[in-house]
Amino acid sequence: MNLLGSFFRSSIGRKVIMAVTGLVLFGFVIGHLTGNLQIFQHPDRINGYAQFLHNLGPMLWVARIGLLVAVVLHIWAATALTIENRQARGPENYAVRTWLRATISSRYVRWTGYIVAAFIVYHLAHFTFGATDPADFKGQHRYVMQDDYAMFGLPAIKAGTEVGNVYLMVYRGFESVPVSIFYIVAVGLLSLHLLHGVDSVFQTFGLRSEQWGGALRRLVAVICVLYFVGNLAIPAAIVTGLLKPHPAAQVHGPASAAR
Repeated sequence: MNLLGSFFRSSIGRKVIMAVTGLVLFGFVIGHLTGNLQIFQHPDRINGYAQFLHNLGPMLWVARIGLLVAVVLHIWAATALTIENRQARGPENYAVRTWLRATISSRYVRWTGYIVAAFIVYHLAHFTFGATDPADFKGQHRYVMQDDYAMFGLPAIKAGTEVGNVYLMVYRGFESVPVSIFYIVAVGLLSLHLLHGVDSVFQTFGLRSEQWGGALRRLVAVICVLYFVGNLAIPAAIVTGLLKPHPAAQVHGPASAAR
């Protein structure tokens, strides 16, 4: 217990915690984007994907709790390191030199992290718990799978199964211009946060060298730009009308009543 406590109290331990939890969260946001991009396909895809996750039952909640723990530990470690750095900073002119040398992403990494955390709360309220959806859409719309849905090549959801209409929920959510703008700004800040965070992970584990450090930063930058563009494409396509709602998703009321 003392060893674990010392690990949490040490700067190295906190940096490792922040790096490991950052990697976990980075993997999640990439997977989350991959799932959301299915909005550009037939409604069977994203609705079947969402139902597959729902069918995981307790395993899904284990994953959610694990992500929540990762978020809390990540914020705690970042805050603790920030306080520690301020206490050990020294003269003001040192702080000015540090500011001038820092990149934009590293300067604002703390604030982008806190803003992204607030966005996550809103995002969950919006798309997971339906707290921000119109009253007539809270779980009332259903969708009947038209084809079988397979995950990793294995059958997961059979055709004719009644599932939640996630496709319509996402589409309706991003029809709102303020929601789309807020989402785009938040994802932009998240991409900026990742630009510094992912690069810092390699430094924490001693995997970045002078020989290939520059190439690593460029690679991370490309990944972050692609991540932002992928997330931007969804609300932008919907709010501008470039993506029209698929006829199969236009279900009003319980699916059983629409048959």
